[in-house]
Amino acid sequence: MLQTPHSILKQYWHYDSFRPQQEAIINHILSGNDTLAVLPTGGGKSICYQVPAMMLKGACLVISPLIALMKDQAYGLQQRGIKSLVVHSGMNSDEVRRAYLQMSTGDYTFLFVSPERLKSTLFLDFLTDWKISLLAVDEAHCISQWGYDFRPAYLDIALLRESLPNVPVIALTASATPLVQKDIIEKLEFVKGETFFSTFARPNLSFSAFEVDSKIIKTIDILRKLKGSSLVYCRNRRHTKELSDALNAAGLLADYYHAGLEQELRNNKQENWIANKIDIMVCTNAFGMGIDKADVRCVIHFDIPDTPEAYYQEAGRAGRDGTKAYAVLLYQKHNLVDLKDGIQLKYPDISTIRDIYEALAYYFQVAIDDGLETMYDFDVADFCKKFKYNIIEVLSTIKLLEQQGYWILSDSMFLPSRISVTCSKQDIENLEKLHPELDEVIKHVLRLYSGIWYNYMPIREMQIAQSARVSKDYVQLILRKLSALSIIDYIEANDNPQLFYLHERLPKNQLNLDMELIQTLKRRYEERVMFMIRFAAEQTDCRATKLISYFKEETSGSCGECDSCLSNRRQIKSQVDFDSIRNNIMQEMELFGSLNIDLFCKQHSTLMQEQVLKIIRFMLDERQVELNGVGDLIKKK
Repeated sequence: MLQTPHSILKQYWHYDSFRPQQEAIINHILSGNDTLAVLPTGGGKSICYQVPAMMLKGACLVISPLIALMKDQAYGLQQRGIKSLVVHSGMNSDEVRRAYLQMSTGDYTFLFVSPERLKSTLFLDFLTDWKISLLAVDEAHCISQWGYDFRPAYLDIALLRESLPNVPVIALTASATPLVQKDIIEKLEFVKGETFFSTFARPNLSFSAFEVDSKIIKTIDILRKLKGSSLVYCRNRRHTKELSDALNAAGLLADYYHAGLEQELRNNKQENWIANKIDIMVCTNAFGMGIDKADVRCVIHFDIPDTPEAYYQEAGRAGRDGTKAYAVLLYQKHNLVDLKDGIQLKYPDISTIRDIYEALAYYFQVAIDDGLETMYDFDVADFCKKFKYNIIEVLSTIKLLEQQGYWILSDSMFLPSRISVTCSKQDIENLEKLHPELDEVIKHVLRLYSGIWYNYMPIREMQIAQSARVSKDYVQLILRKLSALSIIDYIEANDNPQLFYLHERLPKNQLNLDMELIQTLKRRYEERVMFMIRFAAEQTDCRATKLISYFKEETSGSCGECDSCLSNRRQIKSQVDFDSIRNNIMQEMELFGSLNIDLFCKQHSTLMQEQVLKIIRFMLDERQVELNGVGDLIKKK
């Protein structure tokens, strides 16, 4: 039977029809064309590359910036019976090589990699063995220095195209301004490219921002009134648990999620929320990417995001089913001050950057001219405590030096313990005689984890302990002893990010930094921060219109649903009979064809004229009326 995009969609995703733009994008790719898909959060971007990849002969190489996002996407495909692989910075060289060898069998349809992987010799050596039929660039705004999350490694994707001639590229993003869209197309060297754009407007989503005395009390109040599935975003991992506990104590059904939790636990929490076994997920921005849950009724931002792109993506996870939903931003005065003060912390001066670079070298004990292609576990809290630095300043410095090509910081995630048996089977048999106290645990390991010989496999110490009927601490002790005897290689669980040096350590005064680029990025960041401050604090203009206008999309008037619109309407109605004045305006236009605003206002008292103008302004915003060429009011055509 001939496969079509519709049959693939039905077979693997169980959908009867595509969302707007999806089918046109897929057909454009299948015709061999480069494609930029600018679809808002919830627009179904992943379908746009996954469906055509299933139809093309070969595999799809997906470039993505976040480990959590890659793993979520690959897990979703595997659940549908589609073979997928992920290669990330938490894997050692043997694990990476094994994944590449698996890819070379031709049995896998998707390989997810980070952009930093593209220049590695091992990757380039294996690339020629894979039949790549589609190159997908997720979070494509990262390629542009005008975007809100610029990553220089994305610039290497264009070089990759030389090794993949005639392979179409699809770039996907939910939040790119026209300037960023243009930059994506140029940097990826599109051939016969086309941009597919879906409106940023979300008519069913009501935006609100509230200055409150207590965020917790307001959050509880909102969630008690709004039944159904909700998300509450926090910046701090610790706060996710604390707020979740507070919500449960108030009689609500909540859980928490962040990237530092064990993968199995994260999966369980995610599945419980998707299945509506819990109502509220309190989370960092690590949650939500790649998750297709349409019935979210409310997204609350407990902390203000520092960019409108991040805010739009996260708020847009509400109401994907088209039913009324709410996006609520909570703040206190000091939050706005902190956001503004944070600009300097995000872009420190050159002397601070150099000092932190040197302090990190001392922390990792990296000598000058050492450290090339070496990875170090990085506990940022411990570093800041020992060297007395602000955590935002440190992470920002690391990010700036990453953008300048000095190192790579992997996103923090939980990496489970891994084991590989490194000895012969005869050595295992001799273990019972030489070290009987170690033999029982290794037998349980071999029974529980097949394929562990010379391959690294994730293990759970608690599972081994339950099987052997001993404590988890005892299992860890025995595994360490087995590792010391070279019977196994035991890599213990780790939830710290890793810093990978791309160059030898330099004396700090030899750091060659592009300060012009840093200043450009700082100005763009400052513009974003100031937008978010105004978005939260200014209550006169429609919030939806303000947000959509940021992305340079023309709006069709006020939404009538956000807190600003509702407040303006209540203010008008509380002072005059709104319906009466509006009816008089409509009747006069019906009778004379138009209404002269000045003459109409003069028919009312001076006290009333201001209110009449407010009503006229409201009717213009609502597109109930419009102005003709001479400034008179006429009916909307």
